[in-house]
Amino acid sequence: QVQLVESGGGLVQPGGSLRLSCAASGNIFSISAMGWYRQAPGKQRELVATITSVGSTDYADSVKGRFTISRDNTKNTVYLQMNSLKPEDTTVYYCNARLILYGRFRYEDYWGQGTQVTVSA
Repeated sequence: QVQLVESGGGLVQPGGSLRLSCAASGNIFSISAMGWYRQAPGKQRELVATITSVGSTDYADSVKGRFTISRDNTKNTVYLQMNSLKPEDTTVYYCNARLILYGRFRYEDYWGQGTQVTVSA
């Protein structure tokens, strides 16, 4: 019923930039928060950045000042602009949306399939 399709990952040199996109589609009534998380092998998934429907944002300390999250509510799309990338940013990034479907009565979390970001010389 819901699809979150991510794009924009890839290989970039240290200090470079990438822009991730995630578009939500399906039988969606309303989306509250959207965000990006990342998970390295053998580690727990961690928050990178989130944004509410009115534009309030939150960032992990490790990405503050380098990453910027934004969203286009008309397109149900969230973006993550990543600048000054470091090798330690290398991992899989997942999109998240907290939303209500038509006919449902509570918010539920949905996840994208993940996109690989590799920062290497």
